[in-house]
Amino acid sequence: MARTHADVLIVGGGIIGLAVAWRTAQRGLAVTVLDPDPGHGAAQVAAGMLAPVTELQYGEEPLLRLGMASNARYADFAAELEQASGLPTGYRACGTLAVALDADDRAELRELYDFHQRLGLDSGWLTGRECRRLEPMLAPSVRGGLHVADDHQVDGRRVGAALVAACRRAGVTLVASAAARLTVADGRAVGALAEDGTEFTADQVVLAAGSRSHLLPGLPDGVLPPVRPVKGQVLRLRVPPVYAPFLSRNLRAVVRGRHIYLVPRADGELVIGATVEELGHDTTVTAGGVYELLRDAHELLPGITELPLVETGAGLRPGSPDNAPLLGPTALPGLVAATGHYRNGVLLTPVTGDLVAEYLATGRLPEPAVPFLPSRFTRDTLQEALR
Repeated sequence: MARTHADVLIVGGGIIGLAVAWRTAQRGLAVTVLDPDPGHGAAQVAAGMLAPVTELQYGEEPLLRLGMASNARYADFAAELEQASGLPTGYRACGTLAVALDADDRAELRELYDFHQRLGLDSGWLTGRECRRLEPMLAPSVRGGLHVADDHQVDGRRVGAALVAACRRAGVTLVASAAARLTVADGRAVGALAEDGTEFTADQVVLAAGSRSHLLPGLPDGVLPPVRPVKGQVLRLRVPPVYAPFLSRNLRAVVRGRHIYLVPRADGELVIGATVEELGHDTTVTAGGVYELLRDAHELLPGITELPLVETGAGLRPGSPDNAPLLGPTALPGLVAATGHYRNGVLLTPVTGDLVAEYLATGRLPEPAVPFLPSRFTRDTLQEALR
């Protein structure tokens, strides 16, 4: 049996695993990434909104702080990644406008705005007319909204490709194979067996396999809580030059209680998403999902039905029991978690790479990662979270 050793073995080569690999290699450690298709995963479908403020939900203040810290790093992260890889990331500082169409939706959005103000966040309330002044294509029925200038965007597909190139240039070994099982010896994670029979050993193993992280064969019971898949369907449209600019910034909305977002790329692509479906590992694109997204988008932007529909897709967000990431050492010595990012994987890529690489290189977990330790899910808290 072939065997290869590294300082760090990362199981999972989506953008989270690759960011950890890149940052860890920059610290001088030998890193191997095990993934059948490095650079792909949930980020291939994600719209790439960098929106810690407009994504905020009640009770998520620690996640907000982590998201804001990552967002603050993104411009430098993207510039460094582009230089290291020679590839674009699609980073764009554009802001986000969140709008509401009826009185109930306006009331919900106004509550979020008031919550922002209590937390001291920088968002501004706008009338419907002021919203349409910013985005003239909005429907006359828009009743109000809030503007967050510091929410931005990036292209998850481009980030994935850039991270693959940057990892290779940094000396990371990318192995295009899935992990068949985690290997454990004397109560410690020591590597993984690949599907082709190659045995990979390492001083530390990072589990970054998205929604399948807790399903890795060989992982002892209770080391990780369930990381469930949450399906999201996404549409990609093309804005012909005659319609440009169709949108100038990210657009979020509450449409009769349903949430939707639209992300305009600089190259004319318009991404619409995303449904939230608890359907296991199903990634089928359904007529109903496409219809709902187009219907709600049309209510916001009536002219959207004139745009060419160029792609439909569905991906799986890795959701933890409290929908916050799992970062840092697990109950199994030698095994480190970097998973469970749910709807914030693209946003949290820079900070996750930095925090986990710091732990791998020094053995010290940075303070911002402490609220997201896997150990927060004791048996009692896990049962409560799953109710």
